[in-house]
Amino acid sequence: MSDARGAAVEAGARLERSAPPEDLRDLVDRVWRVRWDLRGRPPFEQRILPHPCVHIVFEPSGAAVWGIDDGQTSHRLEGAGEAVGVKFLPGAFSPFSALPAVRLTGRVVPLEEALGPDGMALHDVAAVFALLRARRGSPDPGVELVVAAAQTMRAGSAGMRVADVAAEHGVSARTLQRLFRDHVGVTPKWVLQRYRLHEAAERIASGEATDLAALAQDLGYFDQAHFGNDFRRYVGVPPASYAA
Repeated sequence: MSDARGAAVEAGARLERSAPPEDLRDLVDRVWRVRWDLRGRPPFEQRILPHPCVHIVFEPSGAAVWGIDDGQTSHRLEGAGEAVGVKFLPGAFSPFSALPAVRLTGRVVPLEEALGPDGMALHDVAAVFALLRARRGSPDPGVELVVAAAQTMRAGSAGMRVADVAAEHGVSARTLQRLFRDHVGVTPKWVLQRYRLHEAAERIASGEATDLAALAQDLGYFDQAHFGNDFRRYVGVPPASYAA
């Protein structure tokens, strides 16, 4: 929800984040909590630019596994309540899932469908952590490589390509594509693009990026038009409107 954080605060919502336990940091990126109180106020439609990660989310309406959404999405907040989520690292949910990663992409599924019968017993974050510890098996080299490659993408330069990431981790681009399909559910190129758009949204929101043409070039886009098209498609508004 990071791209809509400011709007959400104005609408009466508050976002909190916390680190996972030390022994699960190779699987879980963070725990997040959103609280809102819109009583006496109109509902708020929060736009979300999803990260390339699976979440387990607990809401007033129930709990579910949220797969990676390959487009821009939104979530309606009304009344008062809170949602709590466990955000996995890209690919790290795969060993625990009863569904292939591509079957989760673009979907929100019940806990028992994604995790089997044990999923029905999950009622809070502590139970999720207990399940992960109980199910953790021997390290999967493919999953470890995907997690590491995604971290490289997140921290890498704007001009980084899939071939660069593959070479850095000692595999071919085709192998990296297969591993991302198996464990993330989207392509490595998609993940690279998504990280660039998150960086763009954060830099525009902070006021750091006022020259959109320079920002497009800095992020590795061929020109401002290509950047604007991607930003509008996935964030929902053009960069200039987002800045305003």
